[in-house]
Amino acid sequence: MKMNKLTTLILYAMAAFVFTALTSCDDQPGRILPPASGKAGEIAVISPRTHWESEPGTTIRSILAAEYAYLPQKEPTYNLFNVPPKSFNKVFQVHRNLLNIVISDTVSTERIRVSRDIWAKSQIMVSIYAKNAESSAKMISENADKLLSHYENAERNRVIQNAKNHANPTLKKYVTAVVGGSPDFPRDYTEKMHTNNFFWISYETSYTNQGIFVYTFPYQGEWQLTPEYLVARRDEFLKENVPATSENSYMITHPTAKPGFVVKEYNGLQFIEMRGLWDTHNDFMGGPFVSHTYVSPDNKNVVVLEGFVYAPKYEKRNYLRQVEYIISSFEWRKGE
Repeated sequence: MKMNKLTTLILYAMAAFVFTALTSCDDQPGRILPPASGKAGEIAVISPRTHWESEPGTTIRSILAAEYAYLPQKEPTYNLFNVPPKSFNKVFQVHRNLLNIVISDTVSTERIRVSRDIWAKSQIMVSIYAKNAESSAKMISENADKLLSHYENAERNRVIQNAKNHANPTLKKYVTAVVGGSPDFPRDYTEKMHTNNFFWISYETSYTNQGIFVYTFPYQGEWQLTPEYLVARRDEFLKENVPATSENSYMITHPTAKPGFVVKEYNGLQFIEMRGLWDTHNDFMGGPFVSHTYVSPDNKNVVVLEGFVYAPKYEKRNYLRQVEYIISSFEWRKGE
């Protein structure tokens, strides 16, 4: 369905208003902004319903709302909801994650613009300008990885900044002394147990458990950085240090759900990401986990940080992201 010229001009005028707001905000250093609203993992998509329900919207959902990998139940990567331009008022302007889709034949240059802290602190807004729906869908598809990265980085930075603002410096200092580095732990996270090479740090409520393991072992060569070896060492550490509730029960890597492995880099540090499901031997507990494996700067030790979630009554994506982003704040001791 084609929009008439008047409707197109009105929508583009609204987009121009948003653009003017962006540029004017950039010219006001020191502005006092309210905190961003909205739930973690949620994106407000500013778009006319005709585009939301056609090719541009379908393409957006196929990327940003695709199934999130390695969870026990299906959950989307992000929860999306549509806000027509005429409804984009002050309530939605302070949302944490915005995606602005502008489609008009008056667009002079098709482009993608990323803006931050427009109407709220720690806010991100990605704007996509295209001449028509087909071109918009193509731009979205061709920039899928960048779109995902923009929102993931924004979500990660919020969690890390919160951890730094409400940190447990004593715990960080203790972990650093043993393994040579540490992430920033929020003060609600406490040590559950430790040995000379293993830490179990946890934040527990009546119905959820967000845990972080930190463990280390001598580095002998790249053969230790294979999926098979890292899973085997993981299971050794868990059997020895993480008992479950039943007799002779302990945490294990799920025996039939093969974990995913990928080499990544964040904050200048390269690591191996392992993402999968955990289970329990002789018990019925389970959930998702993600780990980051580092080799120490002096090549003497392997250091593994793992975040896991046990939340049988709840969706787990956001809980897992929280512990994942906390371990992403890992840094080596100064001078390492």
